[in-house]
Amino acid sequence: MDIGILGYGGVAKALIKLLQDKKDTLKSMNLDIKIKYIIKSDGGIYNNNGIDIEEIIKNNFNLKTYKDKFDENININTIIKNKDIDTLVELTNTNIETGEPGLTHIKLALENSINVVTGNKGPILLQYKNLKNLANRNKVNLGIGCTTGGALPSINVGTFDLAGAEILAIEGILNGTSNYILSEMYENEIEYGEALNKAIGFGIAEANYNLDVQGYDTASKILILANAIMNSDLSIKDIDIKGIDLLDKNLIMNEKKRGNKIKLIGKVYKEGSQIKAYVRPEVICKSHPLYCVDDKNKGVFYSTDTLGDISVIGGASGTMNAAASILRDIININCEAFFSSQRTVHSSQFLE
Repeated sequence: MDIGILGYGGVAKALIKLLQDKKDTLKSMNLDIKIKYIIKSDGGIYNNNGIDIEEIIKNNFNLKTYKDKFDENININTIIKNKDIDTLVELTNTNIETGEPGLTHIKLALENSINVVTGNKGPILLQYKNLKNLANRNKVNLGIGCTTGGALPSINVGTFDLAGAEILAIEGILNGTSNYILSEMYENEIEYGEALNKAIGFGIAEANYNLDVQGYDTASKILILANAIMNSDLSIKDIDIKGIDLLDKNLIMNEKKRGNKIKLIGKVYKEGSQIKAYVRPEVICKSHPLYCVDDKNKGVFYSTDTLGDISVIGGASGTMNAAASILRDIININCEAFFSSQRTVHSSQFLE
C-alpha cells in the first residue's frame, strides 16, 4: 500500500514508530506499507520510492533536517496531482465547528479514488453520510475507527460483527478524561476540582479539557456511532448534552453507599420511528454492563433485536493506541481490497 500522511502531531509520529516496530508482523501478512508523503501545515517531504521511516525516527521526527528535502510547497494538491498513493491518512487537528482543513482533504482524496483513514472527528461528525456516499461512488474506503474511542473497536463491532441485526440502542462511556475524574471522585472520595487537577497533572486531561468534562467529546462520538451504524442523520444540536463539571461529590458518595456508580453516558436509541440521543451523568448499578469501566478505560454497549446485548470494553488511551487504531483500519482496507479482487477473479472465471 502506498500511503500519504497528512498532519504531523503525536498520532502521526506514533503511527510511523508503530509501522517500524510492526514491520516483521506486517511482512508476515504480505502487507507492504510504503509511506510516500509526510505533510505538515507548512510543507512536507516526499519520496516516490518510500520515505525511510527508520531514519525519520533516528532523526527525532524532525522533517526539516531529514535527507529528503523539506518543501513548503508539498501539500494535499501535490498528492492529487501525482496520483501515486492509494490511501491517505488524515490526522490534522479536529475542528468540530467547520471540519476544516480535514474535510477538504478527505473530500479531495475520495473524489480522486484514494482511500481515507482518519482520526479526525470534525469531518466525520459534520458530514459522515456525504463522505461515505462519496467513497462509495468512487469505489474506495473511508476508515473512521479512530474517531469513536481510539483503540476501542466500536465502529468495527457495530458495522461488521452486528451485521444483519437491527441495533436498537448504543450506550457508551467514550471519554477517558471524564471517566478518570469520576473514578477518582468515587474511589478517593475527593471533590471534582481535585480530581480534575490530578487528571491535568498526569497528562490525562487535554489543554482544552472543557470539551471532555462538558460532554461534547462524548456527544461527538455517540453522534458518529449513530450516523455510521444506525443510519441516522443527527447533528450535534439534536443531542441533549450535560457534562460532569457541575457534579457534586455528595451525589457520588450517596450512590456509592448504595453500591452504584455515576458515569458520563452517551446514548443513542430508537423510540418508535425516531432516533434520539443524549449525553449525561447517569447512575448505573452493578448489573449494568458498563459498571466496571473505570479510570481511563472506555466501553460501548449495543442492544440488538436478534444478537442480544453485546458489550465491548477496554481499549487503551494514548497516541500509540490511537495510531494502532489507524493501522487497524489500514489493514482492514487492504483485506477488503484483497477479497474484492478475489471476488472479481472468481466472477470472471465463472463467466468464462
